[in-house]
Order: sequence, then structure tokens, then C-alpha cells
Amino acid sequence: MRAVNLLPAKKDPRERQRKPNVVALGGVVAAVAVTAVMAMWFLNVSGAVTDRQSEVDTLHAELGAIPVPKPRDSSGDALAQEKAGRLTALSVALGGRIAWDRVLREVSLVTPDDVWFTTLQASAPSAPAAASAAAPATAATAGAFTIAGRTYSHDAVARLLSRLSIVPHLENVKLEKSVLGKSEGRAIVEFTISASIRTAGATS
Repeated sequence: MRAVNLLPAKKDPRERQRKPNVVALGGVVAAVAVTAVMAMWFLNVSGAVTDRQSEVDTLHAELGAIPVPKPRDSSGDALAQEKAGRLTALSVALGGRIAWDRVLREVSLVTPDDVWFTTLQASAPSAPAAASAAAPATAATAGAFTIAGRTYSHDAVARLLSRLSIVPHLENVKLEKSVLGKSEGRAIVEFTISASIRTAGATS
């Protein structure tokens, strides 16, 4: 008969060492992979932080370049108020100015040939006074314009009255009196007409 060995066969010691080596190699590879991932994440985060810091530094530089506003000078406000007061006074003075040469020329142009004046009185309107703490402002006084003259009929007086009412510098034209009389054997009408003077601003 053939002899049979019933004892278990001995394993190769090199085969027992191969399995732990594979496990150790897998752990090293995993550690390297995790380290690589962490390194990439750190680099990305570091780059983003660097960009943000650059933006912050740029904004700080721009903010520092903005000039600081100078404090307001109170003397400039006083000069502006004084200038405004002078302009107001000048406007009031020019508003109350009357061009008498133009007024008289306009009246002469509308006066009929058969009418002549004996007296003419005129006064410029007064400018309103500015209000103060002690007294309120006073209203402007209208200028007066009064004509006394003669003609040959009441019709001529009515014609003069209607023509004076269209003169730009006159308003409230009205007949004060119109009396028929005689002079050197001829009928003569003596009349008086009054009106108000418009200011320069009202006639523009």
C-alpha cells in the first residue's frame, strides 16, 4: 500500500505576509488621496481669501483718496445774503422807475388836434417799504396823472378820454369834470381828466 500523510500541509510564510502588505498599501493610498484633497481645498480657500483681501485693500485706498470736505465758511453765507438784499433793492428801484419821456410821448400821440392842455401834473408811484421787526411792510402808492385842458365840444373830450385809456402807462382813466363855457364869443369846454401811473414792471 501507498503511504498517506495525514498531517496538515504547512503554508508558505510569504503568502501570510502578502495580505497585511495589501492592507497597509490601501491605507497609505487613502491617506495620500485625503491629503491631496485637503491641499486642493486649502489652496482654493487661500486664493479666495487673497482676492477678498485685495479688494478690501483697493476699497480702502479709494476711500483714502476721497478729499475731505472743507468746513463751510460762514462769511460766504453773509456775503450771499448781502448780495441778495442788494439785488432785491435794485429790483424794487427799477420796478418803480417811470420813463416820463415815453409817457408824455404816448399822451401826445393820442391827443386830438382840437384839444390843448392848460396844466399837467404827474407823480411816480412809491415803492413798497420792506417789512421789519418793528413795523410791517407798507403797500405801494399808485402814481397820479392829472390833465386840465380845453376843447370846443364834449365830443372832443370823450374822444380824448377813450384814447388815453389805451395808453400803456395809464390806468383808471376817468373824467373829473367837463364844463361848457364861452371864450371870445366861442363855445369852449374846460375839462379835467385823472388817471393812475402803472409801474415799469406792469407795462412790460
